[in-house]
Amino acid sequence: MCALLTGFQATAGIFESDVFTTKDGKELKLTFIKHASLLLTFDNKTIYIDPVSEYADYSKLPKADVILITHEHGDHLDPQAISLLEKPSTILIANASSVEKLPKGKVMKNGDKLQPLPWLTLEALLAYNTTPGREKYHPKGRDNGYVLTLGGSRIYIAGDTEDIPEMKDLKDIDIAFLPVNQPYTMTVKQAVRATKMFNPSILYPYHYSDTNITELKDALKDDKETEVRIRQLQ
Repeated sequence: MCALLTGFQATAGIFESDVFTTKDGKELKLTFIKHASLLLTFDNKTIYIDPVSEYADYSKLPKADVILITHEHGDHLDPQAISLLEKPSTILIANASSVEKLPKGKVMKNGDKLQPLPWLTLEALLAYNTTPGREKYHPKGRDNGYVLTLGGSRIYIAGDTEDIPEMKDLKDIDIAFLPVNQPYTMTVKQAVRATKMFNPSILYPYHYSDTNITELKDALKDDKETEVRIRQLQ
């Protein structure tokens, strides 16, 4: 996959974007909104990940074909943002506790696979804390990470998780988003270990708050398999 850094400008804000060509030769644009909120545009279709009103004016952004919610914490689940992005055909997918809170949407549980539209395949993966004392933040089995297959390319959105052993089962990941803000998700060292478990072609740290994220890029600078890209998500 090749990529070009661009800008995404709307009255809702100005956000960085990277543009890729997928394995099937179609355009994929990743727009970095803030924190864990992302916009993927593929073949004139739009996918939002964890949209939150605090980070953008979603009334001024394109309506959603698909909305994915990883879990029910307020920095990931925002009913107002979802309402602003929905149109009659929007497909909303989330973990069970998020659907219960909304209450609407289709539930995907850890291990589920789904093709909600002909151009999109989804896998719901585990996302949880492992460090003693942190399990309360994201208990095992509740929250989702997602792998999206678009145009033959595979994008991993980890959700809020540490470097869980199940990451070793990830295969052929072209683009990965890993969270790096302790104590809720990973330390820099954990993110390095996670990256080496499945070797994505491109890694974007996200959900990083005040973490010195350049430490992650420095730690992986000699990695021949993974390119680390830092984008504005604070």
